[in-house]
This record gives sequence, structure tokens and C-alpha cells, in this order.
Amino acid sequence: MIPQIYLRRGKEESLLRRHPWIFSGAIDYIKAEEESEIAEGALVEVFDHKGAFIARGHYQIGSIAVRVLSFEREEIDQAWWNRRLRVALDVRRTLALTDDPSTTCYRLVHGEGDSLPGLVVDIYGSTAVVQCHSVGMYRSRQQIAGAIRTAYGDRITAIYDKSSQTLPFKADLGAVDGYLWGTSDHASQVVLENGEKFWVNWEKGQKTGFFLDQRENRELVKRYARGRTVLNTFCYTGGFSVYALSGGAREVCSVDSSERAVALATENMRLNFGPDAPHSEVAADAVEYLRDIGDRYDLIILDPPAFAKHHKVLGNAMQGYKRLNARALSQIRPGGILFTFSCSQAVSKELFRTTVFSAAAIAGRRVRILHQLTQPADHPINIYHPEGEYLKGLVLYVE
Repeated sequence: MIPQIYLRRGKEESLLRRHPWIFSGAIDYIKAEEESEIAEGALVEVFDHKGAFIARGHYQIGSIAVRVLSFEREEIDQAWWNRRLRVALDVRRTLALTDDPSTTCYRLVHGEGDSLPGLVVDIYGSTAVVQCHSVGMYRSRQQIAGAIRTAYGDRITAIYDKSSQTLPFKADLGAVDGYLWGTSDHASQVVLENGEKFWVNWEKGQKTGFFLDQRENRELVKRYARGRTVLNTFCYTGGFSVYALSGGAREVCSVDSSERAVALATENMRLNFGPDAPHSEVAADAVEYLRDIGDRYDLIILDPPAFAKHHKVLGNAMQGYKRLNARALSQIRPGGILFTFSCSQAVSKELFRTTVFSAAAIAGRRVRILHQLTQPADHPINIYHPEGEYLKGLVLYVE
């Protein structure tokens, strides 16, 4: 028997609108033959207070108690996983990502955006990198790997699981990163993104190895970079730096608190432009570096890590965004372009824009919004789950 979760009266309304989360406070009681059947990660069925079936999903301990896999009463078996991965691949094929020789890396599965909450799958050439954010997905990783192999055939030669740092800490699964299928005989691989080359190390790099969600925004930096002196803060592997120089920037400076990150940025610059590229790197706290940059730069990129992981720290996070943007806006050269981002899911587009407005007022500059940016289409947003729109960005012209 699949454990059954019954909701309190009226708590089914968001589910009837196909929102994929069930919060713990919505649960009235749980029926299971054995207590062990309702362990974290278990497949459960959800019913309203009258006993009408609503959904099947993965149970987990915490605020979000169930992540919905299906609103149909269907078997969650290998055939189901094969169908979901096939649909995800069809979406990327529609986006012209799967057979583009100039772009060999993209996101195949984006959690709720692909009706697979708690799962991320990124493609780097012939390697798929799986990252599970829920225990249910982690327990299903072999079925996920099988579905990837079925969808891609011999186009995929290795599937790497990189879930040890993204699983709920209290689950205590003892997860160890490693290959679910196949192997790779190199620590890093060169991938292409819009024709630009990057070293990616999915075994040791952040996230799955590269920040794929800025692909289209990096291309926009390339459009604006010609003849400009560029500062790329929180640079990580130098994605924006490479695009800026490719677009004809006069010179580029990459700043990150991690010495390893700025070294990787330099490697990527050399990979694309050789050892004499007009590029400098600084291992420093970007917020402190921005304290006194003078008027050296006329294109600045602010792409910090998530300041607000959850709503409890939202106030402090917005102060951080305000301070960061005010420093950049007050010192950028007249006629300069500022690319500024937030990847915090807890920060709405409206709140981010209001915070940048406050920073502009503090800086006392005339500022125009040229573009409002978001994540690319291979990071889709489930229309029933607006929280999935996590990446917000503005491109500003500063007089």
C-alpha cells in the first residue's frame, strides 16, 4: 500500500490549481501500514479531506512535505521516468539546443519547471550531471539515469551524480558523488556556449560545474562591451569576462573572493584569446573591492550568489543588494552600463527593482532601464509555480 496523506479542509485549493508543493501545515493525518513506509523520500498519495485523490509525490520532512510528481493516479515506474525525460529532451530540441555545434552545454531538467521537483540535470557534451535536491529524487537516481540513457542513446557516455551537497542535511544519507553510469578519463572538459569555450569540471566545480543560467545574458554583455573597460564581479569561471572580451572590450577585470575562481577565469580567457589577452584578475571580496574603484569602468557586472536563501534573511539581503548597487552606480563612468542580478528565489522581480531604484537614489545618478532579464528557456518556469522564476536582472544606462 502506498502511504496516504489526507489534507485539512480547504488546503487542497493550491493543488487544484496544480501547484506542486504541499506544506506540512496542510496535512491532517497520514495512513500507512508500517511507520517505515512514510520515511523521507517515500512515494505517497494525497487526498482531500473527503477522500478524493489529488496527486502522487515524494514525501519529505520539513516545511514542504510533499513535492508532486503527478496529478494523475499513475504508476511512477521506469516507463514514467522515461516519458518525463523524453518530454524534457523534446523541449530542449524545440529550443534548438540539442544539436547546436556552437553550444554543447545546457540544462535538460529544471526541477518544477519540468514537472520533476527536486531534480536538476545538466548536459556537458556527452556527460549528464544529475543533482538531487530531495531524498525522493536521490532514491530514484538509478531510474533517472536509465531514463537519460533511453532518451539519448549513445550520445551520452557518462552520467555523474553530484548530489552530496544539495540533499537535505538532516536526511543523513551519506551520499557520495560519483558516476551512476560510464566514466570520464579527464578532470575537466572544454564545452562551447554560443561559440565561446570554457573549461568545466563537474566533479569539483560549483553547482554542476558551470552557471548555465546566464547564457543569454552573457550574450547581451557581448553586445554592449565594444570599446569599454569592464569589471566582472563575483566572476566565478569568468563567463561574462570571456563574452565581454569577445565583444571587443578594451580590457576586462575579473574579481572573486575565491583564488581558484579567478584562476579558472584566467584559464578561460587564455583558452579563448591566448596569453596576451587584456585581462586582469583580483582575488578579493567584491563588495569591498567596489568600495573605491573610482571611475575606471564603464561596464560593470554584479552577479552575486544568492543573498537570501529564505525569507527569514530577506531584510538583510536587500540591504546587501542596495549597498552593492549603490557603490557601483556611484562610481561607474558617465554613459556606463550596469548589469545587475539577483538569483535569490525569495526576492521578487518587484522587490529587486525597488531595491536597485533605492540604490540609484543614494548614488544620485540619472539611470535608465534598458533591459529586464531572467533565466533562459532551458530553465523553464512552471506556470503553476511562479516561485521558479528565481533569476532577475536589470541592464541600466547611467548618465
